[in-house]
Amino acid sequence: MKRAKTVDDYIAESPRRDELERLQTILQSTELEECVKWGGPCYTIAGKNVVGLGAFKSYFGLWFHQGALLADKDKVLTNAQEGKTKALRQWRMTSMDDIDEKKINRYLKEAISLAKEGREIAPDRNKPLTVPAELSKALREDKAAGAAFKQLTQGQKREYAEYIAEAKRADTKERRLEIILPMIKAGKGLNDKYRK
Repeated sequence: MKRAKTVDDYIAESPRRDELERLQTILQSTELEECVKWGGPCYTIAGKNVVGLGAFKSYFGLWFHQGALLADKDKVLTNAQEGKTKALRQWRMTSMDDIDEKKINRYLKEAISLAKEGREIAPDRNKPLTVPAELSKALREDKAAGAAFKQLTQGQKREYAEYIAEAKRADTKERRLEIILPMIKAGKGLNDKYRK
């Protein structure tokens, strides 16, 4: 799916259009502000991300940015990236029948309340940077990339390191290195295109 400029554009291009329109109606009935971040629908309050909306072929749902703080009495939230994601939780749905407006509004009310209180799980920005051997070797061999890597922010360096480290196979790591070395030399972060 191409990157959407508006929430309506995102929904129009989605394989789950009807379901997303229904969720959008529920979200719009709250005090949340609708916008697009990272190419998808995001709902905020006072500039704080509260919930996102998304769809894929096999499911659609809500992404609560501070979902780990929610009571989750109905046990509908999952961590899509165990060990990697601290705060974000997904509520995956597969059909229109899964959209329970009353239940969703209960979760939204709690999420909005937490955001207003300023409660959040902050990302760990001070964890040490571990550069995988493959990336380290490539940066030594390509002097321009090595020099450019040193100029990146700690967060950008970490994104590149994790991107290579999370690849399981050697050939996948090699393909990823081919993709990222020109980006590094250009002084770009791996996920800069998703940031405003």
